[in-house]
Amino acid sequence: METTFTPVSAAIGGVFIGLGGLLLYLFLGRIAGISGIIAGAMGQREGRGWRLAFIIGLLVGPSVVLWFDPTFHFNSPLLSVTVIIAGLLVGLGTRWGSGCTSGHGVCGVSRMSTRSIVATVLFVGVGILVASLINAGVAYA
Repeated sequence: METTFTPVSAAIGGVFIGLGGLLLYLFLGRIAGISGIIAGAMGQREGRGWRLAFIIGLLVGPSVVLWFDPTFHFNSPLLSVTVIIAGLLVGLGTRWGSGCTSGHGVCGVSRMSTRSIVATVLFVGVGILVASLINAGVAYA
């Protein structure tokens, strides 16, 4: 099986994600949890500006990278019923889990939050289980 994993670019991306979370926490005292930022941008008046700027930055980021590196590409799943259902389940899980992988996994674990550590272990464990079932062909039986 061929892989497109590139450890250098992955490490650079990880540094930027961590730096973004750190700066948001240092300057605004906020956690960089994407689900909470999006929910706040849609439903709150206070703090909407920084939330919208954060979301726009997430959307514009790949274009900036493409400008510096024209060979850059990223894979996106084709829109299908399965992808839509998966997205809705992820959204539901972020609401039930009081946050998403970015809020819990990146920011919460770095703050040694017990709730975030438990949530992250569950995210990763379920991800491993589902990927294993799909690779074994059980999910499509």
